[in-house]
Amino acid sequence: MAVQQDYFYTITQPSIAEFKDKGSRFIAYAYAISSADDFKSHLLALKKEHPKAVHHCFAYRLGLDGNNYRVSDDGEPGGSAGKPILNQIDSKLVTNVAVIVIRYFGGTLLGVPGLINAYKTATALALQTTIVERKPVEVQYELHFDYTKMNDVMVLIKQHDCNIIKQELQLFCLLQVGIPNARLEELLYRLKDLHTVSVIPVANKGEIGNSKS
Repeated sequence: MAVQQDYFYTITQPSIAEFKDKGSRFIAYAYAISSADDFKSHLLALKKEHPKAVHHCFAYRLGLDGNNYRVSDDGEPGGSAGKPILNQIDSKLVTNVAVIVIRYFGGTLLGVPGLINAYKTATALALQTTIVERKPVEVQYELHFDYTKMNDVMVLIKQHDCNIIKQELQLFCLLQVGIPNARLEELLYRLKDLHTVSVIPVANKGEIGNSKS
């Protein structure tokens, strides 16, 4: 995955799918996420919802550099759950996505090949039931300006399809915005024309876009 690109693909809404094999139930939950903390909240909620499940296996991928991911077999044989889940996420060419697969044991051992197939199939089914959407890669900036410039700044923000992350609107205003990478150069040039607007890049935290937008 290239770091400098203008768009990425992710899922638009949560989805659930179930696969059964020899009495065992594998229930896959797919989520769009924007951070590791976002994922942890989903995992915690599912553990509370399914306290009697024997395994809560998962994988997620964040960002575009290919390095921000995590897998867990949660007690299943090594490589039989988390990796097959991640492989299905990657096969869809999506990111900012997590899949958690809950297993209820049916009394019959499936063996490693059977487990790989079960976790792979449950994940694939869940990802098939949601829509993949293209979203802009955003670069975060802080804009500092006098309140009298508010209208001029907001017009530019809207024209360039920016995502407002945080705002403090007083006598002196602060906006933290996610600017689509494809529109960044154009917007920075337009903001320079306002002269009194201070534009400060926000340190990159490895996040892209906003999964809720």
